[in-house]
Amino acid sequence: MADQNGKTKEQIIVEAATVIVFRNGQSGPPEILMIQRAKELAFAGSAVVFPGGKIHESDRKIAKCAAQPSCIHGPARIAAIRELIEETGLVIGIAERANAKQAHTARTMLTVKEDLAPVLDRFGWTLDLEALVPFAHWVPTFKPGRVFDTRFYLANIGSGNVDLTPDLGESTRLFWTSAREALDLIDTGEIKAIYPTRRNLERLAQHTSFEEVAMHARSTPAQTVSPWIVQTGAQDMLHIPEGLGYPVTAAPLSQIMID
Repeated sequence: MADQNGKTKEQIIVEAATVIVFRNGQSGPPEILMIQRAKELAFAGSAVVFPGGKIHESDRKIAKCAAQPSCIHGPARIAAIRELIEETGLVIGIAERANAKQAHTARTMLTVKEDLAPVLDRFGWTLDLEALVPFAHWVPTFKPGRVFDTRFYLANIGSGNVDLTPDLGESTRLFWTSAREALDLIDTGEIKAIYPTRRNLERLAQHTSFEEVAMHARSTPAQTVSPWIVQTGAQDMLHIPEGLGYPVTAAPLSQIMID
């Protein structure tokens, strides 16, 4: 992989995690929580994404002490829980029920120090990592530079109607929408989405409930999705493997953001 001067760019792999949070829709399909990123950000500026971020060393330390051997990918799930609190103020993945005041305090603590351990100690919370259902694992190595090795999880808050606000740092807007509605907004240009987000929205839109999506995720082969470019002459196409639950497995690079 080379830049415009012919110099090869090294890939930098960054481990990350994201969570697709469901709630019951008002009178239709379930809604999912989405974030619009600030336009100034180098990665996916102005794009709409699911909450998430990088896995920190503190997440790995907590995972070692969590004593949940049946739960794989502990650091990624812990990162997803932490990032969700930081970005939205929503608490998931704990055995106890967090009230609004605790959630606000937890978010403030994480703003000062991005470490979930002091938050767990402060409120006596116990991690319930199994509440996050593995959904996908994306590593888009088709491009040079920074590559996010991202694990996607599902979580459900049921009928919860919570008041959420963006952090106004990396994000500017939070909103609930069905996967189908999000895709319609992308198609009309009202919002932008990076390649993995759009493909995962298409996969989610095939299902009518959280339970159905979770069952689909558990029965789908756990294979890493690494898109590749196919040059067709008229336009380059970005492909992903068949058989992993995605209804669209090829799309023109010119149609979507690929960061």
